[in-house]
Amino acid sequence: MINSITGRIAQTFETVGDTVSEAFFEPVLRVGVTGLSRAGKTVFITALVHNLMEPGRMQRMRGVQSGAIKGVYLQPQPDMTLPRFDYENHLAALTGENPRWPDGTRAVSELRLSFRLAPTGLLGSLTGPRKLHIDIVDYPGEWILDLGLMGKTYDDWSAEALARLPARPQAAEFLARLDVVDPAAKHDEGTAQDLARAFTGYLTDAREAGWSDCTPGRFLLPGDLAGSPVLTFAPLPDAASARGSLRREMERRFEAYKAKVIRPFFETHFARLDRQVVLIDVLEAVHRGPAALEDQRRAMAEVLAAFRPGANGFFSSLLRGKRVEKILFAATKADHLHHTQHAKLTALTEAMLRDARDRAHFSGAETKALSIAALRTTVEESRPHQGHEVDL
Repeated sequence: MINSITGRIAQTFETVGDTVSEAFFEPVLRVGVTGLSRAGKTVFITALVHNLMEPGRMQRMRGVQSGAIKGVYLQPQPDMTLPRFDYENHLAALTGENPRWPDGTRAVSELRLSFRLAPTGLLGSLTGPRKLHIDIVDYPGEWILDLGLMGKTYDDWSAEALARLPARPQAAEFLARLDVVDPAAKHDEGTAQDLARAFTGYLTDAREAGWSDCTPGRFLLPGDLAGSPVLTFAPLPDAASARGSLRREMERRFEAYKAKVIRPFFETHFARLDRQVVLIDVLEAVHRGPAALEDQRRAMAEVLAAFRPGANGFFSSLLRGKRVEKILFAATKADHLHHTQHAKLTALTEAMLRDARDRAHFSGAETKALSIAALRTTVEESRPHQGHEVDL
């Protein structure tokens, strides 16, 4: 408890320093790019930065039309402890002689893009061009899912996870192992590890099959936590269990996972964002059917419930920390549809995320939904069919 309070006090002082610096010197906007695995985060960020670096490609952007943007360039990132988003190599992968998809996101990374802006206001002629820094922060989709676990108990999570398993063939092996385990029996580390391995195997197969809700996310991308007790648990049926039982130990590890893995991730990264881009591969879920689409809707609703939407003022930022002022919900890979269908894809995205959008609006945040393609890989055509033109 003391360590938690001390950490939050230190974070508050850091927020105060950042807020004062940004308010009076060079403003900084932190933009988070999130989304479930394979939503296209890496390609989106690469394409966005590439186009912003060449404003001539962005003629519909207000800052370009008005002449406010005088220059855009990359700068060393301010956080020395975070990996840099590998923009150059990702761009080379997409545009080389043998183009390929860049590697997916496997850790938090950051990139700073600085804008030189035309002077404005009464003192503009005296101060000269202004600077605006945009820090783009990328997160693994697997880790983002864990944000929905912060408000759940082990009993809640176990009940929800176990209720989903019978409808998923990928869970057959884990369910078979679960049948011979007594949750109230004395904790045995070999049994715990065996269950955790089987549950991780199920999560891996479920993700490959297109299911969205595959928590805990660190089981899929453990990093340096691989093999640790904090990643060695699994859902168990509700049962009366004494201290030292298998179920009680699983519960203890689940709570440690929230306290030692999820909460630091949230406080270090999500709690400092000003803007949020949420990428969703709606088309893949539609392709896999109603069950997959509902699973995606529920998973995204739980993730977005952990956001802190609302307006930021100078004193509110000092006292309460940053809030996400603007959220963009983007259905990706829209180039797989004819452009005449994009409005319907956007409407479907809005309907899926209606509850999250309503909460954000109530808190004072602006939201918008779009259908986008970070990289166009298709060609549109219209073909005659039974006396009508069909868009392809």
